[in-house]
Parts: sequence; structure tokens; C-alpha cells
Amino acid sequence: MDTQQDRLVRGTALGGKVRAFAVRTSALVSELQRRHDTYPVATAALGRTVTAAALMGAMLKGEEKLAIMVKGNGPIGNINAEANAKGEVRGYVHEPHVHLPSNSQGKLDVAGAVGTEGFIDIIKDLGLKEPYRGSIPIISGELGEDFTYYFAVSEQTPSAVGLGVLVDTDNSVRCAGGFIVQLLPGLSDSEITEIERAVGALPSVTAMLDQGMEPEEMLRWLLPDAVILDEMEVRFQCQCSRERVEQTLVSLGQTELERLIEEDEQVEVVCHFCNEAYVFNKDEMKEVLEQAKS
Repeated sequence: MDTQQDRLVRGTALGGKVRAFAVRTSALVSELQRRHDTYPVATAALGRTVTAAALMGAMLKGEEKLAIMVKGNGPIGNINAEANAKGEVRGYVHEPHVHLPSNSQGKLDVAGAVGTEGFIDIIKDLGLKEPYRGSIPIISGELGEDFTYYFAVSEQTPSAVGLGVLVDTDNSVRCAGGFIVQLLPGLSDSEITEIERAVGALPSVTAMLDQGMEPEEMLRWLLPDAVILDEMEVRFQCQCSRERVEQTLVSLGQTELERLIEEDEQVEVVCHFCNEAYVFNKDEMKEVLEQAKS
């Protein structure tokens, strides 16, 4: 298990005509694996999705945040991930206990778990009246190619996205991370060809991380003239709290709350994102009911 702190770097290359991000998410994915007890293929699918969320979160500012929903037709069901501009990320998969044989390359069959039909929805809360919504069909289910397609279609930005999670033989996360390289206007055909060649020749994300490469070294491998602009810590952070759960219970309304108080000695609410359980006894539920009445 890689115990180093997860970090993300942002940089530019070719005189600002390329923008690039690289991240290590080993601790984040390991934390999610522990909280949700994901089997290896679910760990890889969820890990790739939250890594993409962390990278896209780094493109936001201030209080902006985003949510990713991967809705494929595979056995793991939907994958949900959320991230913000501060490097706080959370996520879960609907069916964590899916086991599949390896794919033809001898690797975890992420496409088989996710499914090759369905949609990826991305919702960005940019502090405007309406959130920005982008949706693309799943084209491979491996997720890296799918997010590459998202940037090309929904954001009209030619991009290369690499995502990887290496699960060890004991089901723990050995390493996880990814990169996004975006081509901005003004690049010549030869520069574009050179970047495409570099991306094509790149070892897998997990091979680089497993050798101990730092995020900035990954970027420089791709873009030798990369200038690192800044870096930030990336970590698991859930937004749930007892107060928020209480407000959710209040919103159920008087009739439903009276039924719960009558039927159960205590009510347990579990957060999807972090698996934290919040327990309310009868007296506490009566207090919630009083709030609902007022």
C-alpha cells in the first residue's frame, strides 16, 4: 500500500498552448475500498471515476463543485463521484461485491463491470442559477477513453485522459492515479502529432506510479517542457453530518416519522458516500417529529 500523501499538480506546456493535470489517488482509493468493502474490479472502476473527479475538480475555482454519474449496463450498477476545487473527493458504487474473470489482457475487466452501454452524466455547480450538465454515451466502459470522449464532445477540448488503479493480490490498493492533457487553440499540426505520439508511447499510469513516479514526473514524461504552476493535496472528504441527516429525516414529514417511531426502537441512516451510520433512538426521533410539526 502506498502511504504517501495524495497530491495533484497542474501545469502548462508549449508556451501555454497545452494544459495538464496529474494526480496520485492511492490513499483516496484505498480509503474508499476500506469503507465500501469493494472487490477488485469494483475498486478499479470506482477508483478511476474518483480520480477523474479529482482531476476535473482541479479545473474549478472557489466553492465550485461537480458530480459524476456513470450509469452503465454492467453488474456494478451506477458509480457516483463528487469533487470540489479544494481537492475533497468522495464516491461509491452501487454493487461493490462484483467479481469478474480477468479480461483478454489479463487485467481487471473494468469495461465488463461498468458495461459498454449507458451514459456518463457530469453536473457542475458553478454558483450560477442553473448547474452545467453534460452527458455522453459510454463508448468503451474502460472510463479513460470515455472521459476523453466527454471533453471532446461536451467541452470541445481535445484531451487525453489516463486513469489507473492497481489492486494487489490481497485486494488492497497498490497505487492509483491519472492525468489529463488538454490541447488549447494555437497548436501546430506537428505539435499535436508530437503530443499524440508521446501519449501513445506512455507506460500505463499504474506502471509509472508503481515505479514511484511523482505526478510532476508523469507530466514531464509526457511534456518535457512542462511548467508546474501549482499543486494541492487530494483527500477523501464526505459532506455528511448528523445535522444534515436530521434535516433529511425532518423532510420525510409528520406521517412517515410517526410510522417510524411506532414501528422501530431506533432508526439507522447510512450515508451512501462514506458508509457512516447515524442512529436515532425513540426520544431523538420524537424531537425530529416536533421539528417536522413546527
